[in-house]
Amino acid sequence: MPIATLTLELAIEHAQSLKDRRQVVRSLKDRLRHGFNISIAELDDALLWNRATLGVVAISNSTAYLSGQLREVETAARRLAVGLGCEIVDSYIESDLSLDD
Repeated sequence: MPIATLTLELAIEHAQSLKDRRQVVRSLKDRLRHGFNISIAELDDALLWNRATLGVVAISNSTAYLSGQLREVETAARRLAVGLGCEIVDSYIESDLSLDD
């Protein structure tokens, strides 16, 4: 069964504290989770207040569906990021089709 991941690199320029960073990351994660049938988690340590990395995972029988879904998630994340005062500086999608057992 195919699995696809989307990695989002965020720049949170207005963050002056860990609390500011956490608020943006939590809001983005919650909004994406509720809008799509995905799993999402923060991937990095909170060492930098103005940077964050999020990982999104989806699984489906259809690779075409997964690809389209994660592109929609990325588009929604970019739109939501503007409203939250952050920017997605990098993103990439990976697919793992080797799980045919």
